[in-house]
Formats: sequence, structure tokens, C-alpha cells
Amino acid sequence: MKLLVLGAGAVGSLLAARLSAAGHPVELVARPDHADAIRARGLRVVGTSPGTFHPSALDDLAEAAPPDAVLLTVKTFDLASASGRLARRFPRLPPTLLPQNGLGIERTVEAAIRASAGEDAEAVLVRASNSIPVTLVGPGVVRQAGVGEIVLRDPASGGPARDAAALFVTLLDRAGIPVRLVDDLERELWRKALINAAINPVTALHRVPNGRLLELPYREEATGLLREAQRAAALAGFEFSDREADADFERVARATAENRSSMLQDRDRGRPTEVDAISGEILRVAVAQGVDLPRTRAVVERLRATVGAARTEPS
Repeated sequence: MKLLVLGAGAVGSLLAARLSAAGHPVELVARPDHADAIRARGLRVVGTSPGTFHPSALDDLAEAAPPDAVLLTVKTFDLASASGRLARRFPRLPPTLLPQNGLGIERTVEAAIRASAGEDAEAVLVRASNSIPVTLVGPGVVRQAGVGEIVLRDPASGGPARDAAALFVTLLDRAGIPVRLVDDLERELWRKALINAAINPVTALHRVPNGRLLELPYREEATGLLREAQRAAALAGFEFSDREADADFERVARATAENRSSMLQDRDRGRPTEVDAISGEILRVAVAQGVDLPRTRAVVERLRATVGAARTEPS
């Protein structure tokens, strides 16, 4: 099966590596320096299940052949523009996986595709929650720091994208990528958003790895954001007790103690972060119900102001 990975940063590159190793022809579209390195030396994965892999690497979507399935792995701040480019290049969009952090992802992609191609993409868009810990080390190299998993809606539960979801279940499972199926994917997406809303902004603002959030004063700051995120989740119809939310936070912070969160990595590079798709969406849900979340609002504003201020050393 011919696969296209659009937006091959850390997550996209790792998925491209595993899927190409499973025998699929994979084309990945990446930044020029990353694509050049892969063409010259292959795609190297270090850490968990290391190796060198050889997907085809492109730096221009216009060069991609029509795929049988797409993994759209751009960051959320590039999602609308990338979805529009994809729809213009392939108006009859094949099954497309969306493993981004955050909330409202399908809404963004559907609107961009409809505006660019006039198509309704509901039957081909497959939302996923991704917890595979992977970092882009440099051009041509990614580090997988553990196993993680991809959570998908069980195709047996129905829905317009059930056939597309079944396709990705098979593809990922045969590539050795752990897949967990759930009936209520929305609750899983909110669970992941709560964890991200507690961990990512604090690590990015203070430039510390995830494990430092188990210590004061960072823990208190993260817990305050977690409580506000729980309040928004309840307004959206998803209740998470303090005990459940705290257990999730502690588990992830300990399991990824040495990791630098995705928001911190983006801040190090002076790039936009995914704060709008995570904390910003949580704030939007609450405000729509007449509830303000002052701590969440503050970190959204502070992180928006950091774009362009790159610095590679934590403090």
C-alpha cells in the first residue's frame, strides 16, 4: 500500500520509518534539511527499536504520487494550511490519519478541505490520540524514548470513518506500532488534553524537562492548570475526578521524566507552540459556557508572546 506522510517531523518520521520497515512504499514530505539528510544517509531511529530506514523523502508535496492513505502529522499551527495543500493536490482524499495533540482537530481539517476542494472529508478522516515519545534530534535522526501507543476509535463502534479507521488499525498493527481501540475516543482526547495542558505549558515556560513537574514549585503550577482543564472537560460532558487526573499526570510525568515536551522543543527553536490547540481550546470551551480560566488564559498569552525567542538551554 502506497503511503504519504505529510509533515514528517518527529512523529511523522518515526511512523514513516516503521511503516517502510513493514514493506510499504512510503513517501514523506519534510523540511528540506531533513529530507536531504534522509536521501543521503537514510532515516535513523535511535533509542527504542533503533535502526536506519529508507522511505522516499521529498521537500515538496507537488512531487508526491497519489497515495492509498495519508498520515497528516504536521503540528497544529500548520494544520489548516497543510490540509488545504493536501486537498488541492489530491481532491479525492484517501483515508487520512490525524494524530495531533489538542482538541478541535477534525473541525480545522474539515473546514480547510471544504474550502480548498469543496469536498466533505468526514468519511476519510481518522482522529487518533498519540502517546509515542519521540523527538527530532536533527536532520535525518529521531529518538524514540519508549513504546507509547496510538488510540483509535474502534471501527466496530460505527461512524462514517469506520472503514478508514479499520485500514489504519491494520497498517499500524502490522508495523509493530501499539494500537488501542476505544468506543469513546472523545474522552481519550480530553484525557490527553488534560495531561498536555498541565505539562507542556509549564515545561515550556520554565524550560525544564517533564520530570521536574513532580517537584515544587512546578507541581503546584501544573496542578492549577490541570484543575482548570478538568473544569472545562466537565463543561464539555467529560468528568475526570481529581484522583484520576492526578494519577494520569503523575504517570506521564514519571514515564517521560527526561523528555523535553513538544512545546518546549518548539520554544527552543523559536517556533509557534501548540498552545492554542491545547490550552487555547480548553479556554474556548469554558468561555463559551461563561466560565473563565485565569491560569490557562495567562499561560496562553505568555506562550504566544515567546514565538521567535529561541534558546536551547534550560534554566
